Amino acid sequence: MQFRVKRIGCAYKSKCAPHLKLRNHDQNTNMFLIISCFALVASALGCGVPAIKPQVSGYNKIVNGENAVSGSWPWQVSLQDSTGFHFCGGSLVNQYWVVTAAHCGVNPSYHRVILGEYDRQYNSEPIQVMYISRAITHPYYNSQNFNNDITLLRLSSPAQYTSRVSPVCLMSSTSSIPSGTKCVTTGWGRTGVTSSPRFLQQTALPLISPDQCKSYWGYNRITDAMICAGASGVSSCQGDSGGPLVCESSGVWYLTGIVSWGTSNCNVYAPAVYSRVSYLRSWIDQTIANN
Repeated sequence: MQFRVKRIGCAYKSKCAPHLKLRNHDQNTNMFLIISCFALVASALGCGVPAIKPQVSGYNKIVNGENAVSGSWPWQVSLQDSTGFHFCGGSLVNQYWVVTAAHCGVNPSYHRVILGEYDRQYNSEPIQVMYISRAITHPYYNSQNFNNDITLLRLSSPAQYTSRVSPVCLMSSTSSIPSGTKCVTTGWGRTGVTSSPRFLQQTALPLISPDQCKSYWGYNRITDAMICAGASGVSSCQGDSGGPLVCESSGVWYLTGIVSWGTSNCNVYAPAVYSRVSYLRSWIDQTIANN
């Protein structure tokens, strides 16, 4: 799916694609190395291009959903307390910053950012446990209606980019994505009434128009800072909060929404509501630049 993106890229002051030089006497060797590691370089130093390609089968729901390919969503973050309890998701946007939902209530003194996780039972994959130096919540976040439901987390030390850990691109403030576009949300939220998954889950789901969303939730509940998706047998659920809703264009994935709210029972026929990244992009850039 392609959509119109006028200004796109990594978060402010993050590294994007590297400049590679070839020496004349060693062009063949260097060209081989460039070709063999191109996918890794794109993932490690750029944004939105996983080194391990995602495989999404369609409209399977996180509630009773499907396992993601290990490492295929390298910006996915698990927010955990000191006991290892997962309570929210998030998205890595550069080496020092993670985007999550304000309603997750992250406390830098008690909570940690886990990068590179997939299997929460055995932790067989390499993970990075990161401390948080600051949690900056949008100044106009409303805990009653979840308007401006976004918090930025500054890591105490830089994330190390690998084939399993790399940032997502941020949707620009001028982007336009048509309703019906199929996007993907990921997380370790509930997969049933009480069950939580061992492996990272994924689901493809369509964006729906503001009018469609308002007709379900009421015209006073859906604001310009929100975007809706689902309502077709798919849904995110508790524990997915703060995690990504990403849309793909020309092989690059863009953070379009942040899992925010929905029905208390994760009704897969009700629209799920996400914080709209394009609306919040200016605040994100300003906050990162000033901190």
